[in-house]
Amino acid sequence: MRLIAILIFFLLFNACSFDDKTGIWQNQNNPIQKKNNVFNEFKTLSSSAQIFDKIIYVDPSFKFNLQNEIANLSWKDQFFNQSNNSYNFKYIGNNKLIQKSKKISRHKLNNFLLVENDNVIFNDERGNIFVHSLLNNKEIRKYNFYKKQFKKIKKNLNMILENHIIYVSDNIGYLYAYDIKKDKVLWAKNYKTPFRSNIKIIKDKLIAANQNNILYFFDKKSGDIIKSIPTEENTIKNEFISNLSSNEKYTFFLNTYGSLYAVDNNRMRILWFINLNQSIDLNPSNLFEGNQIVINKDKISVSSNRYTYVLDMETGSIIYKNNFTTFIKSLIINDYIFHVTKNNLLIAIYLKTGEIIYSVDINEEIAKFLKTKKRKTEFLNIFMVNGKLFIFLKSSYILKFSVNGNLDEIQKLPKKINSNPIFLNKLILFISNKSKLSVVN
Repeated sequence: MRLIAILIFFLLFNACSFDDKTGIWQNQNNPIQKKNNVFNEFKTLSSSAQIFDKIIYVDPSFKFNLQNEIANLSWKDQFFNQSNNSYNFKYIGNNKLIQKSKKISRHKLNNFLLVENDNVIFNDERGNIFVHSLLNNKEIRKYNFYKKQFKKIKKNLNMILENHIIYVSDNIGYLYAYDIKKDKVLWAKNYKTPFRSNIKIIKDKLIAANQNNILYFFDKKSGDIIKSIPTEENTIKNEFISNLSSNEKYTFFLNTYGSLYAVDNNRMRILWFINLNQSIDLNPSNLFEGNQIVINKDKISVSSNRYTYVLDMETGSIIYKNNFTTFIKSLIINDYIFHVTKNNLLIAIYLKTGEIIYSVDINEEIAKFLKTKKRKTEFLNIFMVNGKLFIFLKSSYILKFSVNGNLDEIQKLPKKINSNPIFLNKLILFISNKSKLSVVN
């Protein structure tokens, strides 16, 4: 009996320990969070490399060579431009709310804003497209493409803007072009299979991918398929959204399987491809997780489940890889790449060689600045602004780091942020938690 009692105690103890490790008592109303915690258990058993967690201080004599600041006047791509990279933006910096709109929609808005000619474009889960005039601070257009049969379906719209025409793909399988000025659909196609990527425009072509990881080149004037390129289909659907980045010569496609493809824009042929999700570990944690591709000159930066890579654009060869992954897409400014990692580090790397210039613990720097205990933060985006690194937090704070990695200022936005922020004409624009456009100077 004593042996049986000891055995029962042992089993109960282990059951309680497992229960605790899964984090089942944290965020119980968030099934995605619980799922990720379960996957983390598998990760501790896998044979992956040690995650980089070193603190490295910058050499005091090191000087960054930065771009000149620009007063950006448009934002036509979800990720700013073809390369998914951004510039050294000008910002007035008063942190005052100078304009707010009426409530845009009673339905959930998409995280991305587009801007052309002082008109801001939003969309919501009902498929409504809104055009808001900054000059008049009012809605000047509202359009919905969908008929009653699609009313109850939540729509995920991917949009890109060019010469007052919005090109849209969705999770139903539609692709269409809407002219803002004429308030008119120029063409519409139903390709049946949901789209699952951002859109790029290369001259007379639109480029997008569907949920089966088929990459398409479309005629921009008609929406007809010019070329389709099948890639690996993922039988288990993950949360990663396929991503495109491009320049005049090439388009780079990171699919949900974890493979990166380079495609010639003119010939529409694959130049090379590489799988970034290679593993001998067979467990659920191997569902691909990644971030947006960022390109600069002749190099590509991309993050996967376990590593952050820099690759040669022409050949696809790995120049170097770092054993950390990122929360948000990286930022390349001249010869430097800045990462915010999943273990809360801000890392600056010399792009050409992979040499780490510095690595600082963001949460530790916040704790020192506020003279309080170290806690966790959630990151939203990173930009270079007025020669400094602005890290936006989901809690509506901005961390302002010097380019050398020193935390100079913590600033709270005048409204709670509920979208990706954008910079326009020395201002910050974002959607507030009350579904209103906020403009901060």
